[in-house]
Amino acid sequence: MAMVCANALAVARRSSPPLFFALPPPLPTPFSSLRRRYGPQFPRLAVYSDKTSTMNYSAAADSVDVKEAANSLDIRVGRILKAWRHEEADTLYVEEVDVGEAEPRIICSGIVQHVPLSVLQDRSVIVLANLKPRNMRGVKSCGMLLAASDASHENVELLKPPESAIPGERVWFGSSDEKDTLPDAATPNQASVQKKKIWELVQPHLRTDESCVAALDATHTMRTSSGVVVSESLKNANIS
Repeated sequence: MAMVCANALAVARRSSPPLFFALPPPLPTPFSSLRRRYGPQFPRLAVYSDKTSTMNYSAAADSVDVKEAANSLDIRVGRILKAWRHEEADTLYVEEVDVGEAEPRIICSGIVQHVPLSVLQDRSVIVLANLKPRNMRGVKSCGMLLAASDASHENVELLKPPESAIPGERVWFGSSDEKDTLPDAATPNQASVQKKKIWELVQPHLRTDESCVAALDATHTMRTSSGVVVSESLKNANIS
């Protein structure tokens, strides 16, 4: 009797349906569908992408008014009172320059290889006056003489104001009637720090034209109240 019951139980187990069914494995959800449902997985990377940063920097650069920046430079007519070779640097001249102040400025210029010393004596020049003073081999230089140079930098000529221009007179870019609308010149601190180096911004836009006249972007002439600023012979030359 016991044997019959055991056989019947075994048959029942084989024929009865299982109490638990195995579920099939879940289908993988594509990452793109998750992104559509929940947004980007790394939103900060999306916000600060290289493309976005480049666009922002480009927009900021486009908003700069180069002419306005150029006219905030303190560029003046100067007259060299005395010039001599720097005692500690073979490539430098030292000049005493009248720029309309109580005392002449001392300026160092690296033009020994291009301009004879005799040419500098009692010469009218164009001076960038609101640069921060620099110590140049023991001499404190308070400004820079502006010059034109060709692409090879082998030929260099100091920019020349009209003979009747007065030392200390402000130089500007534009038409003759814009003199009265010039902004105040930036101080040396503003020119180098607060205004993010105005000279470095403006200088690549300065050249002489086909008539050797100095200009900004070939449109805005560099001038004094007595007339335009020129290079003696260099056409389409860089100015620095």
